[in-house]
Amino acid sequence: GMGGVGKTTIARAVFDQLHDTFDGGCFLDNVREAASKFGLQALAEKLLSETLKETKDNLYTSTNLLMNRLSYKKVIIVLDDVDQDEQIENLLAGGHKGFGAGSRIIITTRNKQLLSAHGVDQVYEVSLLGTNEALMLFNKFAFKETKPMGPFEELALRVVKCAWGLPLAFKVLG
Repeated sequence: GMGGVGKTTIARAVFDQLHDTFDGGCFLDNVREAASKFGLQALAEKLLSETLKETKDNLYTSTNLLMNRLSYKKVIIVLDDVDQDEQIENLLAGGHKGFGAGSRIIITTRNKQLLSAHGVDQVYEVSLLGTNEALMLFNKFAFKETKPMGPFEELALRVVKCAWGLPLAFKVLG
């Protein structure tokens, strides 16, 4: 879905709520930016260390051995804001088959073709908020309540129409 629609917020909420039910997990924030800033190798090391609950020093064991250990663990992994094939290929070497039974991988992206190219089982598209939901969310951010006081009601409605139903815009404007 488009930027600002809430993909990261939803993925973070799912991860936070479920990660205790898994053997390990990792939420890699903003893969697009982090990959260009730190490189995919650093992200892969972070993913392995957090998922296996290992210190970085212990990661210099054979990659095959580490991947083998992962294949027996039920893990939850979130790759947030992926924008290139190489990011998925390098961070999920072996795809979902490389993880234990019951594992879950969540990928947020603006590019639906990336998901189909990697055989993603389920694709959920986050849609824009309708006027009523948008108005309630904006009012929560701006006025700390779902309905503003009289003179601000019309202003709130105009802001909501300008923001096109994007939750991030309501947070910024509120």
